Amino acid sequence: MDLYLPIANLSVNALVIIALGGVVGLLSGMFGVGGGFLTTPLLIFYGIPPTVAAASAASQVTGASVSGVVTHMARGTVDFRMGGVLIAGGIMGAGMGVGIFRMLQALGQIDTVIGILYVLMLGSIGMLMAKESIQSLIALKTGRQIQARKRRHHPLVAALPMRWRFYRSGLYISPLAPLLLGVATGILTMLLGVGGGFIMVPAMLYLLGMATQAVVGTSLFQILFVTMATTMMHALTTKAVDLVLALLLLIGSVIGAQVGTRISMSVRPEYLRILLAFIVLVVAIRMAIGLGWRPDEIYTVQVL
Repeated sequence: MDLYLPIANLSVNALVIIALGGVVGLLSGMFGVGGGFLTTPLLIFYGIPPTVAAASAASQVTGASVSGVVTHMARGTVDFRMGGVLIAGGIMGAGMGVGIFRMLQALGQIDTVIGILYVLMLGSIGMLMAKESIQSLIALKTGRQIQARKRRHHPLVAALPMRWRFYRSGLYISPLAPLLLGVATGILTMLLGVGGGFIMVPAMLYLLGMATQAVVGTSLFQILFVTMATTMMHALTTKAVDLVLALLLLIGSVIGAQVGTRISMSVRPEYLRILLAFIVLVVAIRMAIGLGWRPDEIYTVQVL
């Protein structure tokens, strides 16, 4: 069933796009990650222009985050004060990202930069995940316990001035730390169409030292509003948001997430993590190959 995407300016098989969204949703349900960092590469592999893929993926992440945020708010696991600071930083970062995005568009390098950033990002994340997963599997086989890391914010965070109390997160730190973290995530969201949870969650745990029970809910709360703002900025400036594409992805991701959640309940988490690390590394390698592989048709999306 072919469907025309008005912004991408090409026809696609709607069932294939729904299936791609389903794969991302499946991974989300199985591994507990947003999956947004895989949406853009998969769309690029299918032939969607990188600019449209990144902008539309951000809008899809917005829709997919709503149910998660509502659930965590009902459980009381959202630190609204911390989330507000992260959102402020994220919107600032998204505004900076608009300038970077349009500058790279004008230079004709936005597609290449998106590809390079994804290779570096997925490659580093995949290697770290693989290392941690292998250590967990070895400990599982030998019966050795891995010592849990003590929750403590980074010394650089402790050195920042103007401390605030974040009661839900159990922190007494400067708001500048989460603000800067939000800025970095906002820039990545604007450029790559990712939610940023795969960076936000480890940073909240290991840099800010947040209480574990408040991390996921607060991260989703920030992702919801920052991706919403990013989508609006894309729509008003780069004109690269394809709502038809985003809707198809959202349908697939909702279905896939339900299936993935059921699978995750029957498989050990150590095996799930090593599988996710393998998938991320495969995508990174495919992106790296694509950077040096000349396509049959060369195109880009440019605002006139």
